[in-house]
Amino acid sequence: MAPTTLKAPRRVLIIGAGFAGLQCALKLANHPEFQITLIDRTNHHLFQPLLYQVATASLAAPDIARSIRQIVENAKNTTVFMDEIHAISTTEKTASGASGKIYSYDTLILASGARTSYFGNDAWEAKTLGLKCLADAQAIRRTVLANLEQAELTDDAALRKRLMTIAIVGGGPTGVELAGAFADLVHRSLKSNFRRIDTSKLRVILIEGSEHILEAFSADQSIYARQRSESLGVEVRNNTRVVAIEDGLLKFKDGSFLESASIIWAAGIAASPLTAQLGVTTDRAGRITPNPDLSLPNLPDVFVAGDLVAINDAEGQRVPGVAPAATQMGIHIAKLLIEEARLEKTQHADRKHSLRASFRYFDKGIMAIIGKNYAVVKSGRLKFNGFIAWLAWLFVHIAFLIGFRNKLAVLLGWAYAYLINNPEARIIVYPPKPIVREPR
Repeated sequence: MAPTTLKAPRRVLIIGAGFAGLQCALKLANHPEFQITLIDRTNHHLFQPLLYQVATASLAAPDIARSIRQIVENAKNTTVFMDEIHAISTTEKTASGASGKIYSYDTLILASGARTSYFGNDAWEAKTLGLKCLADAQAIRRTVLANLEQAELTDDAALRKRLMTIAIVGGGPTGVELAGAFADLVHRSLKSNFRRIDTSKLRVILIEGSEHILEAFSADQSIYARQRSESLGVEVRNNTRVVAIEDGLLKFKDGSFLESASIIWAAGIAASPLTAQLGVTTDRAGRITPNPDLSLPNLPDVFVAGDLVAINDAEGQRVPGVAPAATQMGIHIAKLLIEEARLEKTQHADRKHSLRASFRYFDKGIMAIIGKNYAVVKSGRLKFNGFIAWLAWLFVHIAFLIGFRNKLAVLLGWAYAYLINNPEARIIVYPPKPIVREPR
């Protein structure tokens, strides 16, 4: 008898180790039918929902990040590379990295996440601080804390006012959570730390171009969020559109302006530019509407997931760009590939693509915290605000982090510090920006 020819494992290339890419890799771990290559431009997986707490000195970076290699260390069929993909060829089935390395694939899963969008005003990036990665969070924290130190040092009243003004552009969950956390930080945690400045006079200004903040929530929750934010000392400016940004200066459509030494941009996101290389139509934010199974039209071996996807759920609502949705997409793609590997051994091998199940999003709801002890939660028809919502937010995030960090002691330490208003992450790690000389 002729020897049986063993089929080579399918080469699965996953670009991006966020929630979608990492969950897909974990579901495919140690399946002999697959050879996984997982690529990310950093060496860590980031728990983005708590990124704002690193920016506001409530958490340290290691609390919400973990080495990718450590997470997949038991997956013997998975190889991790820290590289940044610059080009994708769907005809040659290759991806090219900044390192010069070429990665070949049989199946491609693009889950490279989102970037900050400035709505066509890319020059604003150099004038503002974004919040998409740990480096961004540390830059925000470093800038705000260094500005307070300089405000303590200076005798120039006008300079001190600029240094003690934090402007946050964007009234979505990120902007609202940042504003509330900064208000808590300066009005509670730091109130007795300085001698020459009164931290209660620090201005936290939340700027939103539309009528309401937290527009993804119900109208009454948006109103509640504004009222709670203002009770914390946050200045909320609705219907305020930014038309120009200069160094330390915001200009608005109505002709007014605002001087601030800390301008944080939380107003928009856009998909990774890699989507433009796939030869399919994208929306204004660079997102792709894939087939129901998350593969691309006419490219059954290319999948997209996470923030790159613009798709509706069973009720016709847009699937939000949140961690649970990305996680579900990654798991869905992995299950499809495992099922296809099984079908290839049956008489249905030639129908494996047509038998694919459609992605079904299970809406676990959305939530946003508004300072200490208050939050808003919306899940389907269920919605609630206040302390109960804050407890729900707390337990949901702790539950995620237990699985993520697997270190209960770290979680309890974080919760304790949060409850007693004593964040321990107030160290300025890198050299602050040069001190501005006072006018003579």
